[in-house]
Amino acid sequence: VDSTYPGLQCRRFLGSIKNFIEDFVVTEIDIYGQHVKTAAAAQTPGRAPSDGNDRTRREYKEDSHSSASQDTDVLLDWGEDDPLPSLGSLDLGVILGQSVSEELEQFVLTLRDKNPPELELSLGSFADKHQRASVHRAVRHRFPFLMTVTIQPEIRVREDPDYRELSQLVKEDEAEDFFRFIDAKVRGSSYTFGPDDNKEHRTAVHHFLNRRFGKLVETKSFSDQGRTSISVRLRERGRPKKRSAEERKEEEVYTAFTLCKENLETLEAISYMAAALGVLPSDFTYAGIKDKRAITYQSMVVKKVSPQRLKEKNAEFAKRGMRVSQVRSVSEPLRLGRLQGNHFDLVVRDLRPHGAGDTHSSGSDLHTRLAALVKEAVDNVKTRGFVNYYGPQRFGSGQSVQSDRVGLALVKEDMVSAVRLFFTPEEGDDPQSHAKRHFLQTDNAKESLALMPLSKPRERLMLRALNRYGTGPDGCIQAWLSLPHSMRIFYPHAYCSRVWNEAAAHRLTTMGHSVRRGDLVWLREGQNKMEDARETSMIHVVTDKEEQEGIYKLEQVVLPMPGNTVKYPENAMGAWYQERLARDGLEDCRFRVSSLKLNLPGCYRPLLAVPHKLRYQLQRAASREGGRAMTDSDSLTLTLNFDLDSSCYATICLREIMKCDP
Repeated sequence: VDSTYPGLQCRRFLGSIKNFIEDFVVTEIDIYGQHVKTAAAAQTPGRAPSDGNDRTRREYKEDSHSSASQDTDVLLDWGEDDPLPSLGSLDLGVILGQSVSEELEQFVLTLRDKNPPELELSLGSFADKHQRASVHRAVRHRFPFLMTVTIQPEIRVREDPDYRELSQLVKEDEAEDFFRFIDAKVRGSSYTFGPDDNKEHRTAVHHFLNRRFGKLVETKSFSDQGRTSISVRLRERGRPKKRSAEERKEEEVYTAFTLCKENLETLEAISYMAAALGVLPSDFTYAGIKDKRAITYQSMVVKKVSPQRLKEKNAEFAKRGMRVSQVRSVSEPLRLGRLQGNHFDLVVRDLRPHGAGDTHSSGSDLHTRLAALVKEAVDNVKTRGFVNYYGPQRFGSGQSVQSDRVGLALVKEDMVSAVRLFFTPEEGDDPQSHAKRHFLQTDNAKESLALMPLSKPRERLMLRALNRYGTGPDGCIQAWLSLPHSMRIFYPHAYCSRVWNEAAAHRLTTMGHSVRRGDLVWLREGQNKMEDARETSMIHVVTDKEEQEGIYKLEQVVLPMPGNTVKYPENAMGAWYQERLARDGLEDCRFRVSSLKLNLPGCYRPLLAVPHKLRYQLQRAASREGGRAMTDSDSLTLTLNFDLDSSCYATICLREIMKCDP
C-alpha cells in the first residue's frame, strides 16, 4: 500500500472495478450545476442501451502490455480536469492513417540521411477540400522543411528547396522556426534570428530572404548589447488575400455539443473528429479532460464547423466509439475549467470482506456482513469526506519510473537525468520498452526512433530531437523543448503533486483533524476552491484565538502546492515543507526552469473533498447461462453514484469507501 495514502491498511472490503466499460461512467457537470448528458446522449456509442439484465456487455481488456501502455500514453497520466496537451504535433497518424504516417516518417529519415535529389512521396488522395487543407497544415507544421503539392485529389510531398538553401545559411532549428513563422502569417508578427556578427554573412541572409520572400516580409539588422541580429517582419501588404464574406463568416462559427466517448482518450477523440471535419485539433475547446477507461460525457465547442455539418458526421463518429448530441450554435469557445465538477456512476464487482476468516461464512451471513460494512463506509464518507489526494494516474501508476521523479530532475535542471528517467523501460519486451531499452544501452536515438511505435508521440518527438541535437545537456534541452509546453509542465506538476500528497498525510498524522494555529484556510464559502486556486488574497492564516474558538472547520483548510507565489502554513507544516524540499535539493529553488520556459507559481488545494449526492445500491450479481439470466448468490455488486468538484479523483473517493486499492 502506498504510504502517501494513509489508512488504507485498515481495509473494510475488497472488490474489482472496470470489469466492463459500463462500470465507470463520468458525466461532466456544467457551471450551472446541470449534467451535460441528456436522454438523447445517454445511449452508449454504436449500440442500443442495455436493459440492465444484458450480460453480453463487453469486458474491458487490454493487450499483454496494457498496464505499461495505459500509464505512459500522453493523457492517461493527467487528472480529470487538467489541461490537455497541445495537439498540433500529434494528429498526423489520425489524419493520414498509420501506414502512410509511417511511410512519411521513413521518407523524412531518408531525406535527411541521403539527401537524394527530387525525391517525392504520395500521401494519397483526399476528395474533401477541408481534409486536404488539414493535411497541408499538419504536414507543414510537423515538417516545415517539406513542400506539399496538390495534384487533385492527390497530395505529394518533397523537400522545399527554399528551406534547403536557408538551412545552409542559418542553423537548422532557426530555418524550421522561420518557415513555421512564414506559414502562420500572423498579422504584425516578427521573427528574429540568432546573433550574427559577420556582416558579409548577414548580407547573404538578407539577400536570400528578400529574393525568396520579399513580397511577404521585410528584413532589418539591429544591435542589442553589442550583438547584431536579423529581424523579419510580415509586410502589411503581404498578408493572405482578403477573405470573402463567406470565409469570414465560416471563421466566426462556433458549434457547441456534448461528446460521449467510449474507451478513448480525449486527445484521440478530438483528433478523429478533426480529421473527419477537415479542421485542426486546436479548433476544439473543452472544459476538462476525461478518463480513457470509461464512458464519458463532456461539453465541447468546435470552431469553423456548422451544427448541420457536425451532425452529418455522427454516423462516422459512432464507428470510432463517439456520439455527439445537443448540437447548437454558440458565440464563443469553451474555457478550460469552466465546469462545476463531474458525476460518477461506478460499479464495484465481486465484493468480499477483507480477511480470510470472513470468506468462509455462509452466504446469508456474508451478505449481512458486507451490507453492514458498506453502509458504515458510505455514511463515513458522506459525513467526513476523504483526503483530497491526487490519484495514482497523476504519477503514472504501474511505471517503473514515475512521472514525479522525472519532474524533480527537470526542476533541478538536470536535463540528461530527466531524459534517461523518461526513457526507463518497463519489464517485458513490448515494442515501446524495447525501444527505450535500446536507447539507454546504445545512446543511439536514430535506431531507437525506428523501433518506437507510432502510438508513442512523446517518445518519438524526443528521440527525433535527440537524433538531431545529440544526447548531451544541450541536446536533452532541445528534446524537452520538442514537446508542447503543456506536456513539459506535466512532469514538474507531478512532482509538486507528490509533495502535496505527502504534506496532506503528514498534516493529518501529526496535527490531527482539528484546525490549528498557522493553518491556511479558504475564506469564501460556497465557491469552487480549485477554480481560483492561485488567489493568495483568498487565503487566511488561522490565529491562536481562532483555533481556541473553533472558528474554522477542517474542510476549509488548504495546503499549498510548491511554487514561487504561494505562502506556506505558519506552523510546523511550514517547516515540514522546507525540510521536504531540502531533502530533494530544492531549498533555494525558484521553481522556474528558464531553459524549458517553465514557471511553477504553485496553487492551493483543499485538504478534504466531500462527495455530493452520494447514493449506493448493493445487489446480487447476475450472470447468464444458456441464454437465461441467473443469480449468483455468492457474489455481490455495489453501485455508487456521486458528484465531485473539479480536479478531485473518483478513485481516491472509492479507496476511502473500501479502505483498499480497488
